[in-house]
Amino acid sequence: MRYLAVFMAQLKIRYIYLKRYYFDTISMIVTMFIIFLLIFYGSMALMGGTPADMGETLEGIVVGFMVWSFALVAYGTLSWGMIEEAQQGTLEQLYMSPLGFGWVTISRVAAHFIINVFTVFIVLLLMMATTGKWLNLDILSLIPLVLLTIAGVYGIGFFMGGLALVFKRVQSALQILQFVLVIFIAAPFGWSPFMRFLPLSLGTRLIGQVMIGEQTLLQLPPGDVLFLVGNSAVYFGLGFLTFKFFENIARDRGLLGHY
Repeated sequence: MRYLAVFMAQLKIRYIYLKRYYFDTISMIVTMFIIFLLIFYGSMALMGGTPADMGETLEGIVVGFMVWSFALVAYGTLSWGMIEEAQQGTLEQLYMSPLGFGWVTISRVAAHFIINVFTVFIVLLLMMATTGKWLNLDILSLIPLVLLTIAGVYGIGFFMGGLALVFKRVQSALQILQFVLVIFIAAPFGWSPFMRFLPLSLGTRLIGQVMIGEQTLLQLPPGDVLFLVGNSAVYFGLGFLTFKFFENIARDRGLLGHY
């Protein structure tokens, strides 16, 4: 019950943040939508056509932007969260939790993901209404695929969070990483067989098969799904191990109690 209480507390915190700072919440949704509009109308201008002329390219942009939105929150939850806790002076208090900092972090990640599902869904509806492309929203297939796809990004978040524990100011690297994630998502899958080893690449393709091709999770190639599971597990595991490495360095240097 204590573990559940920590998770519910984290979920309540996220809800209170969204409700109390509603202007920031609305601004976040509007900003994401404006970025999509810039990509959408920019693509139409380059291709010199209408939304109907873009075909599956437009649908791919919608899917890719949705995955990118999830990915930004996935790695930002850990990396930016570490920076914020250190600045507020509460990071060391979290490490004193009787259930351990690991469970506090897992609870925070889960709570952020649940809240993020609703915010991204709102943006997704706005995108589909703008483009006129109403994609297949098979929740039972999409939620597991999204979780598997961004699990590797959480590994990257752990890595950057570890860097934040030691070096404190890593904001510039985090901003650069936002554009690196775009490359992982947008790079054509057929460029090289090694593309499937990148985080987000294979997962985005499978999500597109569900949303655009109207397939279910059970209809997807089992080999691709298993590869996605293994690929995300490797990235998540490496990121977590790296985080523990930097965490030990921060402990030894006494860096957890100050920014």
